[in-house]
Amino acid sequence: MKILLVSNKRTEQEFIKFPHRLYKDDPNYVAPFNKDVKAAFNSKTNVHFGQGDAIRWILKNDSGKTIGRIAAFYEKNKAAADYVNSGGCGFFECINSQEAANLLLDTAANWLKEQGFEAMIGPINFGENESNWGCLVYGFVQQGYGMAYNKPYYQNLLEAYGFQLYYRQLSYHIDLNKPFPERFWKIAEWVNNKPGFSFKHFTYKDANKFVDDIVHIYNTAWVKLKDDFIPMEHDVIYEMLNKAKPILNPELVWLAYHKDDPIAFFIFLPDANQIFKHLNGKLHLLNKLKFLWLKSRNKMTRIRGVAAGVVPKFQNSGVESAIFWQMKPVVEKNPHLKEIEISWVGDFNPKMMALYQATGAQHAKVHHTYMYMIDKSIPFKRFMGDAVDESILPEY
Repeated sequence: MKILLVSNKRTEQEFIKFPHRLYKDDPNYVAPFNKDVKAAFNSKTNVHFGQGDAIRWILKNDSGKTIGRIAAFYEKNKAAADYVNSGGCGFFECINSQEAANLLLDTAANWLKEQGFEAMIGPINFGENESNWGCLVYGFVQQGYGMAYNKPYYQNLLEAYGFQLYYRQLSYHIDLNKPFPERFWKIAEWVNNKPGFSFKHFTYKDANKFVDDIVHIYNTAWVKLKDDFIPMEHDVIYEMLNKAKPILNPELVWLAYHKDDPIAFFIFLPDANQIFKHLNGKLHLLNKLKFLWLKSRNKMTRIRGVAAGVVPKFQNSGVESAIFWQMKPVVEKNPHLKEIEISWVGDFNPKMMALYQATGAQHAKVHHTYMYMIDKSIPFKRFMGDAVDESILPEY
């Protein structure tokens, strides 16, 4: 076997095309757009290069056939936030061979070690954690747009290599054909009618204010919850909204205010994977027309909650339920919508798990984010292990 650095168009094409061959008989796999994979490793299009760097490899067998790929990357601000100096690996794809997987993972770990890192987190994205984050271990169905999908044997390959569970990512599904629990709606209506509360959905006309408010809420909400908190940057939200513009329904992005102060937000996006599965990772003119036609035929029947936040003062106040109340008429006037996916919530966040369960949502998927200790002298620790209550976690 031979590792090759992705350094030209030929090796880049192999990096992009290998998953198409690996998953060719898997009906649940949805190929990402080739241009998006390229953009992730382009410093001109990926804002995360501002704080870091990334590198890619492919693995060939003795016959010259590609049998795996991997990327390694780091962001200095995120690396400093973990209890160890950590980089990341991702875009991992491999045949069911521990020898092949070990060679790929060793290559990524050795590069990170050369850059001065003590641990490797993976499989993750060179970007924000709402997209392509973690190893799927439960719920092997077609994933929503942005959710990582992989072969079931990846869990064994990664754990046999030496990765340890850093945290779980739980996803829930709400069947819109079933009524929400009556108690949930009573709380939602009560909060909506309380003096001082107001709600607005996103508009591109007022995008700057909405982005300012989302960043304020996110940074206020998560700074006390996450040990590795990194403040959200405005550019990241702009990038998300601009990338989602072809599918985004502004009435599915809501912010809550109390006396005009932003206190909570939810961002829901239509599940574009329900259309993208027909495009085979390519966005040429014919596929653009196919996308528009399928979109007009209401083929996106699921929406996914990709990001949320509530400032600490208003957590457990019912404001989250009130945002669902605002979305209720939006869903009712779009009867093609059949399901809401809420993904993901960390196993270290019992408050959000309780909220999702209060909606009547069913536990549907689990992803694992792993850590591998490059420096074996440093003891491994779970992410926010003290906040994890194993007794309340769903079985899988």
